Amino acid sequence: MGLGGWQWLFIIEGVPSVLVGLWALRHLTDKPQEAAWLEPDERIALQAKIDHERTSREVIRHYKLGEALTNPRVLGLSLVSVGINCGLYGLIYWLPQIVKAVATDIGLDNVTGVSINTLTGYLVAVPYGFAMVAMIWWTRHSDITHERVWHVVLPAVVSGLSLIAAAYLGNPVLAAVALIICAMGGFAALPTFWTLPTSFLTGYAAAGGIALINSIGNLGGFIGPYAIGWIKDATGETTLGLVVLATGLIMAGVVTFLMGHDSKMEMAGSPVTAG
Repeated sequence: MGLGGWQWLFIIEGVPSVLVGLWALRHLTDKPQEAAWLEPDERIALQAKIDHERTSREVIRHYKLGEALTNPRVLGLSLVSVGINCGLYGLIYWLPQIVKAVATDIGLDNVTGVSINTLTGYLVAVPYGFAMVAMIWWTRHSDITHERVWHVVLPAVVSGLSLIAAAYLGNPVLAAVALIICAMGGFAALPTFWTLPTSFLTGYAAAGGIALINSIGNLGGFIGPYAIGWIKDATGETTLGLVVLATGLIMAGVVTFLMGHDSKMEMAGSPVTAG
């Protein structure tokens, strides 16, 4: 149809998003009691649980919107979001080029008989397949144990350390394993991270706080890819750039640990889906 492969890729990725958005507009509701796909007793029970969680937090302190936007914990979580996004976005943008370079160096396309671009696509999908499994298992484990902070700290730090290992491991196979672990850790930390704002914020304060964290955190999506690109242009390789991305992930884990230690942010009742 006169379109390039990359154009078809954008269309194939975009159409399902549009369809799901239209479906969500019709079927998702603001409150449990409006959900026709739940049984009446399920609506009552779920609403009662949500009301109880909100009341228990507001008994400790009821934040107003302005207080949430200037709260040190919200600003700290914004920094954590920057670190996670810095590492993940950098990995997302640069992983294909890194994988392609390694595959070309070892002549993997000649061994397999698959073109280098197609082979790169297959190989790049592998870390995200593992990450999908890790994300589901880790968030369920967080729900079962009723623990949040360490479920962000551990995978974020492991992800950063794995990225450093991938940068300096001379063996392509070991480097690939390290990148897989990096993706697993980074994406496993992300969903549970979003339960932390709702462990102490409710209502408009939660909406505003989450919006601020997300807005500041998205700066990491610029910092990570830009930093590794600038370093590659300056040094001719991505090694130091990967270390910079890893620093963001490790920083995210350390800041989360310090905030959890100081303010006891382990709010056991907050479900993963609350984020």
